[in-house]
Amino acid sequence: MSAAPIGNFEAAWPAVDRADLVAAPVAKALAGWTGAEPVESVLVVDTDPELADTGNFGQAYDVAPELSANCVVVAAKRGQDVTYAACLVLASTRADVNGLVRKHLGARKASFAPMDEAVSLTGMQYGGITPIGLPDGWPVLVDAAVADAPYVVIGSGNRRGKIIVPGKVLAGLPGATVLEGLGL
Repeated sequence: MSAAPIGNFEAAWPAVDRADLVAAPVAKALAGWTGAEPVESVLVVDTDPELADTGNFGQAYDVAPELSANCVVVAAKRGQDVTYAACLVLASTRADVNGLVRKHLGARKASFAPMDEAVSLTGMQYGGITPIGLPDGWPVLVDAAVADAPYVVIGSGNRRGKIIVPGKVLAGLPGATVLEGLGL
């Protein structure tokens, strides 16, 4: 247990040591961590699930939108084929789904995946979906501003708990591609 590097939290722990604060797919990904940075660089904080939405969360825990990153699941379609991808952008921006994401994935149409699909496919709770522990083979598109951030707050897969992680760790996730201008 230690102090969190950003925000106003009682304590922070290596997420790998607190499976109770992350969704099962996240815990599994952390247990099998192969990232260039040590797994202990992925921290978790205990938070009120009623405050999980970005605006409420930021106000309650003193985290500016520029220090929070939202992960959205996108369904990109070309003919009958659907590719699911995660987009990670600062909370002060929105993902360029119909432009950069659609083009990068080679799709004719791209849109946010319906909530029930996103939850079912990821095994995570809506409002807590995170790029750590996504299904194998999913592209993870990371805005350059997220990758360059010393630390950002992201979901833990649950509405209770948030992960605090260096941006470079997110840029090094399996399937990750850093894109300039992903967040508008």
